[in-house]
Amino acid sequence: MAKGERRVLLVLGDYVEDYEAMVPFQALQAYGVSVDAVCPGKKAGDICRTAIHQLSPAHQTYSESRGHNFALNATFDDIEFNKYDGLIIPGGRAPEYLALDASVLELVRKFSDSGKPIASICHGQLVLAAAGSVKGRKCTAFPAVRPVLVAAGAYWVEPETMLACVVDGNIITGATYEGHPEFIRLFVKALGGNITGSDRRILFLCGDFMEDYEVIVPFQSLQALGCHVDAVCPKKKAGEICATAVHDFEGDQTYSEKPGHNFTLTADFEALDVSSYNALVIPGGRAPEYLALDEKVIALVKQIVEARKPIASICHGQQILAAAGVLQVLGRVGSIINFVRGLIY
Repeated sequence: MAKGERRVLLVLGDYVEDYEAMVPFQALQAYGVSVDAVCPGKKAGDICRTAIHQLSPAHQTYSESRGHNFALNATFDDIEFNKYDGLIIPGGRAPEYLALDASVLELVRKFSDSGKPIASICHGQLVLAAAGSVKGRKCTAFPAVRPVLVAAGAYWVEPETMLACVVDGNIITGATYEGHPEFIRLFVKALGGNITGSDRRILFLCGDFMEDYEVIVPFQSLQALGCHVDAVCPKKKAGEICATAVHDFEGDQTYSEKPGHNFTLTADFEALDVSSYNALVIPGGRAPEYLALDEKVIALVKQIVEARKPIASICHGQQILAAAGVLQVLGRVGSIINFVRGLIY
């Protein structure tokens, strides 16, 4: 989609789920869609605090911890409905109180009645139910939301996995952020666009306490494009996790750090055929500090460089490029957005 063709609204609130706010926000912008993030009672430049939600076999429900601070880029009271082509409602705890806000419900009803696409995920469907927008519609959500949707007249679709998404007319619903790639593809399709079709194979070089956003946003954005994306970490195998870190500037002289989501690896580092990949992504955070000391990591990076394949490295990821001695060769560092656009075009 060419930049500026579509403009969508992202309705947030405090303790919105961290991934469910930032991934669609940045992914859609990378595809050329303008995204305005708003929150009732707040203005452009204000922040919404986000929450990290995770399921664990050790607990009967998800855990919650503090996520990033999300900076709004538009003012809720200045919304002009006719300027927008679609609406996104993330989950988390924010929908619990947004569903009680008359101005939010009025906005949702305008989108629903107009037939413009609405994409809602996880607990975001609480807002759709309160607005009366799900009656007679097939919907999925995080399973705990089922009683509310059924009471609102929706036809409940049980998610077989947490990747599940359902489309009924102009309403797209998803179970959790694990299904973001399909959720985003469906929303872009509803906007009249098409971002699928890339057959590229992309490798992510991960490590413990890499920055949470810097891995998940490009990882799921590239999956939404149709790319095959593998994430590896030295001394770890497919199915194992890397801990991530949430880094924010919060008024101190340097950034703060909080625990992030657990990120699941998809391939074994030791079994890699590096030549089978078209590009490499190196997230930042603290992981590059120790990955830059790993000889196998350095050899992998050099192999990608020698094959003249794209490398997208962000923030502290450049420590690995420096250790590999390739910055003098490259002479520049690419951005994630330009990297994604290069794959599209």
